[in-house]
Amino acid sequence: MIEVVIDSIRISLVSQHRIVLLRETDSERQLPIWIGPCEADAITTELQDVKVARPMTQDLLKNVIMELGGVVSHVLIKELNESVFHARLFINVEGEREAREIDCRPSDAIALAVRAKAPIFVAEEVMDAAGVEPEPDLQEAQTAEGAAEEGGEVGKLDAFSDFLDTLDFDDFGAEDDRT
Repeated sequence: MIEVVIDSIRISLVSQHRIVLLRETDSERQLPIWIGPCEADAITTELQDVKVARPMTQDLLKNVIMELGGVVSHVLIKELNESVFHARLFINVEGEREAREIDCRPSDAIALAVRAKAPIFVAEEVMDAAGVEPEPDLQEAQTAEGAAEEGGEVGKLDAFSDFLDTLDFDDFGAEDDRT
């Protein structure tokens, strides 16, 4: 199992869906998982410590587990079948030797783990199959490229400046100097 943390929640510009990015604690590799807007809001409100007037569904579930003498020990993104992630919720119940394992959607498991302050894990085979290395930031790549071209000094790699360099200002005639 690979421990992960929530790196970010991204919004798709073409649909109502969100993507939660889970990042390995020991590397930059990430696991992107599509989630719905309600689940994204449930995760975000807890991460941002936003107080809501009434308990959300994940708050209710956490409260029920606690009232029944249980504790969320961890969640596991366990499988990837036909492009669908499957998760398990592990609950330790007072007096029982083994944790109870409950099937759930990853988005619900993550929202509950955030509330219960429980760790999130991803199965190695899932991370190997669907994990991605983040691409370097475009600005960082340009800065590094400019530094290499300028012998260590950061060059100005500005698309607008490059465009201005291609213009011939002599073409802007003196005949049109109306003010």
